[in-house]
Amino acid sequence: MEYTLKNRLLTVRVSDHGAEMQSILGADGVEYLWQGDPAYWARHATNLFPHVGRLTNGTYTWNGNTYELGPHGFARNLDYTLVEQTEDTLVLELTDSDETRKGYPFAFSYRLMYRLENDTLFVTFRVENRGGEVLPFGLGAHPGFRVPMADGLQFTDYKVVFGAPCNPRSLDLSPAAYLAGTDSPYSLTANAIPLRHDLFDNDAIILKDMARSVSLVTDKDPHGVIVSFPDMPYLGLWHTPKTEAPFLCIEPWATLPAVQDVVEDFATKEPFFRLAPGGVYENTWTIQMLGQ
Repeated sequence: MEYTLKNRLLTVRVSDHGAEMQSILGADGVEYLWQGDPAYWARHATNLFPHVGRLTNGTYTWNGNTYELGPHGFARNLDYTLVEQTEDTLVLELTDSDETRKGYPFAFSYRLMYRLENDTLFVTFRVENRGGEVLPFGLGAHPGFRVPMADGLQFTDYKVVFGAPCNPRSLDLSPAAYLAGTDSPYSLTANAIPLRHDLFDNDAIILKDMARSVSLVTDKDPHGVIVSFPDMPYLGLWHTPKTEAPFLCIEPWATLPAVQDVVEDFATKEPFFRLAPGGVYENTWTIQMLGQ
């Protein structure tokens, strides 16, 4: 099932499967969100919980036991329940089940809260610990945007501009696309990353120590997006490696994947969250649609 949020500038469609956005359409007919061509990447804007990225051997440990979780967790692959809907707001919820407890033995509520305000979409992750022990988790966002957004333009006409001067560091990846455990300076051009397809030949660019807002823009068309993530210390930039995929994922992350060959213990993994029984965690990020 799909739900629609709408105001005078934007129409947003969200599926109950994965609580995943399907479309962000401007009043002028411009589609901002990647439309999921399976030749490159069949998804649109996945939500990452209870961890981000890959785990070594697809496993982690907790209280001496080993559990299995796939890449980016299970929240992107399950159906959510409607909690609230108005013309410009939507709240969808995923709770623990027999299926989730096989690989993640915890009682939880994980909500996606979408709200439109003028040309901006507010997205809030809300995690509640409904069990009697600590709830360990990671989370992040994985939205893809069309590049180019206008006919006649090329991927290389666009750039990612940081919202404030910064000197980001790149988290190095192993050949298998796990963290290598090291980082290095990432060079910017006039506080921006001019886009080229070969930037992603070795998988994602993962940055830290950068501004918490980035713009995907071109000098040749007014349409673009500003993604702001004040409480997310990491940023992934990605498209399908070794292709000329016409999209870019701008991924605010609160936590990180595993280090190569390290089976993570969720009791000690860092960065990670461990929420006390009854506790609630919220994190809001935004997408501003330019050109409307």
